[in-house]
Amino acid sequence: MPSTENVIGNDRGGADMVQPAAAADVARRPLRQWLGGAWQLLRPYWVSEDRWPARALLALIIATDLLRTYVAVRVTYWQRDYWDALAAHDVGAFWQLMWVFVVIICFSSVFDTARIWFFQMLEMRWRAWLTEVFVGRWLDDRAFYRIARAGGIDNPDQRIGEDLQLLASDSLRLSLGMLDSLVKLFSYSAIVWSLSGSLSFALGGIGIEIPGYLLWVAVLYALLGSLLLEKIGHPLVRVDYHQQRCEAHFRYLMMRVRENAEQIAFYSGGRAETVRLRAAFTTIRENWRRIMDYTKRITLFHESYIELGAFLPLLIIGPRYFAGAITLGAVQQLTLSFSRVRGALSWFIFAYKDLALLRSAFQRLLEFEAAMGEPEQSGIALARSPRPDSLRVAALNLRLPDGTPLAHIDDLEMRAGERWLIRGPSGVGKSTLLRALAGLWPHGSGEIAMPAGREMFLPQQSYLPIGSLRACLCYPSDEQWFGIGECIEVLRAVRLESLADELDVHDNWTKRLSPGEQQRLAFARVLLHKPDWLFLDEATASLDPRNEALLYRLLIERLPGLTVVSVAHRESLAAFHTRVLELADGHARIADL
Repeated sequence: MPSTENVIGNDRGGADMVQPAAAADVARRPLRQWLGGAWQLLRPYWVSEDRWPARALLALIIATDLLRTYVAVRVTYWQRDYWDALAAHDVGAFWQLMWVFVVIICFSSVFDTARIWFFQMLEMRWRAWLTEVFVGRWLDDRAFYRIARAGGIDNPDQRIGEDLQLLASDSLRLSLGMLDSLVKLFSYSAIVWSLSGSLSFALGGIGIEIPGYLLWVAVLYALLGSLLLEKIGHPLVRVDYHQQRCEAHFRYLMMRVRENAEQIAFYSGGRAETVRLRAAFTTIRENWRRIMDYTKRITLFHESYIELGAFLPLLIIGPRYFAGAITLGAVQQLTLSFSRVRGALSWFIFAYKDLALLRSAFQRLLEFEAAMGEPEQSGIALARSPRPDSLRVAALNLRLPDGTPLAHIDDLEMRAGERWLIRGPSGVGKSTLLRALAGLWPHGSGEIAMPAGREMFLPQQSYLPIGSLRACLCYPSDEQWFGIGECIEVLRAVRLESLADELDVHDNWTKRLSPGEQQRLAFARVLLHKPDWLFLDEATASLDPRNEALLYRLLIERLPGLTVVSVAHRESLAAFHTRVLELADGHARIADL
């Protein structure tokens, strides 16, 4: 038997949405804590069931990077020979070097192409695995509902769709870039060391000689630049984190306008929504100015660092060339090698903005992961009864999130085959009681023992996934569980025969169907799934009395053993129920009908 729907609608006695927490100052976290959090996110994939293909692809990428570095080193020797050939007017050597350069280009193109292909394949495998894990955890054990109800984690869709992509792509790109920089550092350092010569000078009457001094200049220059950049751009991590929250909130408000276009139009609420969106975008613009300020500082430092770094070797090498210590070709090779060493040592500087974005993504994903793993704190003990014919409630106290008492039920037993009507004034906790029965309401105390049979909950507005009408009708089960004939028959039974020819039509059915048609479609789901217990939260509130009576008669006639528990205000529904639970003034009264 396919699984049944387990969704609860809104209730006026429910909790207000908790406002998102203020953006954390992520830039102030200790480096050790950051590394621990990053490792917590990065490690699982590399020890997962996909670890061997992933490690093989990573090895291929590293191998191609080593080959590319080897080719780049050979280019420095080629440039040395080329400029020496030009200085000596050696035509034969010139043409020989041209053929060598063609071979270098061919190998370089092959290695570059292979590297990109391997990288993209590994990136997508990693992202697919991460998405599978995070989506599974988000939807497992109603974590999505707990997170939405708590309100502390905003926009899980962004964290899954964007931050996971950033985690897979940028962490891979930056880590491989750092490894490539280390390889280049050792490869080009040998060239710089051998061509730099020694720097000799006297200090306090003591002769000092520094071999390979140009290499030490590059090291000190990169180290000083990295420390200064961290000092200048450190706050960018915090500012970018806040920018992502502001952007996500702005998108959410626009999505709300799109989803509630008709209601807003009825209220002529365009002006009010304009004010709301302008205020949200003002926050984006104000934070963007801070990003511009820090970006300006980082860019000015970055460009100055590059230009001065290109000038330094020319200034230092010039005297050695004029003294005849090195050839023109060696000058070219040394200048290029110095630039590569400086670039390798400056990996942190060049990758700083990307690292800031990645650190923000790490923070959002760690918050999301912690929220998904946070256990439900509930004072209501919910258990599954071994008996399929009884639902028991004992000493149940329902409260609002702030602790305000809502309703008290001392002792209640619902037996299989009975039909219960729950009624009372608005806001006394009728729908909250159904939430508690479904395990969705943690605020309160007491015990609930649910029956062992199949149950189904129908809210006032049922969820309709975007897709085919058949998928909406069969939800939450797969549409293949039910035949076309079964689907058409239940549509006709609930007077939706006009939709029988559109079962395979894909549409946004929430927008297309009226509230009454959506409620009739929900009853058609019940007729398909045939549950043992059915809980309805004003599930016929949008229907006229005639159609409402039709749907209840269908339940009684087609599912004679069905236990029905209805939350409703209409007195006309009493005719279809055998017992009543009256909630008023915080107390419960049970009676027969």
